[in-house]
Amino acid sequence: MINIKEFTFNHFEENTYIVWDETKSCVIIDPGMNSQTENQRLTQFISDNGLCPIKVLLTHAHIDHIAGLLFVCETYKLPVTMHSDGKSFLAEAQSYGMAMGFDVKDMSSLEIDSISDNDDITFGNNKLKALYVPGHAAGSMAYMIDEPNVVFTGDVLFRQSIGRTDLPTGDYDVLMEMLKTKILTLADGCEVLPGHGPNTTIGDEKNLNPFLM
Repeated sequence: MINIKEFTFNHFEENTYIVWDETKSCVIIDPGMNSQTENQRLTQFISDNGLCPIKVLLTHAHIDHIAGLLFVCETYKLPVTMHSDGKSFLAEAQSYGMAMGFDVKDMSSLEIDSISDNDDITFGNNKLKALYVPGHAAGSMAYMIDEPNVVFTGDVLFRQSIGRTDLPTGDYDVLMEMLKTKILTLADGCEVLPGHGPNTTIGDEKNLNPFLM
């Protein structure tokens, strides 16, 4: 049985997720902690539930999604699992952070475990499927689980909105193509767990999202 814990971290109100099963192996998706208090919230939950982090996954490497990345990688002795197209953001994290109110150190030396479209990411007795969905940012990924039927979309798709495309490496036409071919083809009942804001479903976004109607 898969369990999912959602945290909302930092002043951008970014959603960080922990996913685990009965083996207690877990993955951490988009560690956005930006203070010692937020770091402790994450580690305390992991400790209290006897979890063992084996992967740190990024949907993309914008600063609000990686503010706690160095802390997590160092604490649990893990590489960062991400698409290689987004690695330039790690080298720029410190300068971007200073401009946007994040206290982060240089991340260019982090070990990267590169993943590609349709890769399976195993943890315990289960797996997530990686979907390559650029358009919001270079290297953007979504992660899908069959049971329960959920997809972690990062900043590609939100409840009744989509990711912005006016930042470096963003491309509106590419994002729309990825949404139509990779995300909206999922089952209507598939729950969408986005990088910001409340959860939704694929069916609701088909019917209610003004960017997709």
